[in-house]
Amino acid sequence: MAQQVLQHGAPVHRALQGAMAAPVQFVPQDDLPEGAAYEQHIFETRRVPTRDNLHDFFNGLVWLQFPQAKRRLNELQAGAIVAHGIGAVRGPLRDALTVFDENGALLDAPAPIWQALQAREWTRLFVDLRPLWHEARLLLFGHALLEKLAAPRKPIVAHVYRAQCAMDSVANADAWLAQQMEPGHWAGKPFSPLPVLGVPGWWAANEDPSFYADAQVFRPPRVLAGPTS
Repeated sequence: MAQQVLQHGAPVHRALQGAMAAPVQFVPQDDLPEGAAYEQHIFETRRVPTRDNLHDFFNGLVWLQFPQAKRRLNELQAGAIVAHGIGAVRGPLRDALTVFDENGALLDAPAPIWQALQAREWTRLFVDLRPLWHEARLLLFGHALLEKLAAPRKPIVAHVYRAQCAMDSVANADAWLAQQMEPGHWAGKPFSPLPVLGVPGWWAANEDPSFYADAQVFRPPRVLAGPTS
């Protein structure tokens, strides 16, 4: 519905506002007072300043699909801003929240897939274990990730969080994810990088195993230097 409204030339905030019920109101970008922190403004007013671009359109769609998780994420961002202010560098919690907000996803998959993903064993993950991906479900959350996939490129990476809940509906996943967002846990960035176009069925080119030989995309695990004598 929102897309149909946009096609008739309506501003993005108006298209989103008329789509379905949301815990926030979508308003023009000018609603954000000069000098105000974006996340804190949303938390205090429940109004989301929205620009007329694809990035903010997808942000609005995520608010509509994951209202509980987005509200919790915003609450934590605003709390960190109140506690520490706005500095040149985000603290660990705000940095992790921003990473997931922009590029996050939930992955429900059998244990061997998770083990290979965390070890960055790309050939095992996508070639050897390919049949197991039929038992996996990848649910996108990050609005920047969605924007990038509108013009797909091989290097696009999602930061995935392991889903340990019933993924039979987005509503269940949303409620579970909101409960997972505890500051101490989240500040540690409990995510794994996943080149999403390597997922079986997501990109025709990955039917060829040589697709995964590109070390610029499917990077080997980092080797930590040992102590020097």
